[in-house]
Amino acid sequence: MLESNKKEHCAMLFSNERIKELSFKIKQLIESSPISELEANIHALIQGVLTKMELVSREEFDIQSALLARTQQQLRDLEQKISALEQAQTQAQATESKK
Repeated sequence: MLESNKKEHCAMLFSNERIKELSFKIKQLIESSPISELEANIHALIQGVLTKMELVSREEFDIQSALLARTQQQLRDLEQKISALEQAQTQAQATESKK
């Protein structure tokens, strides 16, 4: 009989009401302590570390990748134009040397 009274007593100690009350008190403690500033501090710390690592956002990476692709295409186009001009110059010199 004593054993069943202990179980009932333990069950009462951990009732939903008690758990809610404990949770509320913990929440109040956290809000009134420096822990509440922890999230902001961690965010700032991570942002600072990423900045020092010289990482860029996905958006900036995509912009730079597109710019690089466009520049590479322009370079290929210019190389083809130079090649065509050199070929035309070589043919013109060959034609003049035959005269």
